[in-house]
Amino acid sequence: MALLPANKDLISKGLKEFNVLLNQQVFNDPLLSEEAMQVVLDDWVNLYVNYYRKQLTGDQQELDRALEVLRQELNGLAKPFLSKYSIFLKSREHPDHQLPSS
Repeated sequence: MALLPANKDLISKGLKEFNVLLNQQVFNDPLLSEEAMQVVLDDWVNLYVNYYRKQLTGDQQELDRALEVLRQELNGLAKPFLSKYSIFLKSREHPDHQLPSS
């Protein structure tokens, strides 16, 4: 089922805004654990979904589908961000705590 054009536009707008939010993040001390960052990302995704839920149009099936697409797309943007954050955390590990090389 294709989404209504108005909902596609809102989803696109939300993804652009979310991407801006992710790109504005600066990793400073104190650092969050990877698990804590995942919680933050989940909260941000929920915030965006709840915000755009009020603006979407259509019948219940259309709304449910649009929200599902929005959530999937936001999570799709969050996943590489978390991966990048994980790599950053590993680069900041104290040399004494690194695993020995095989």
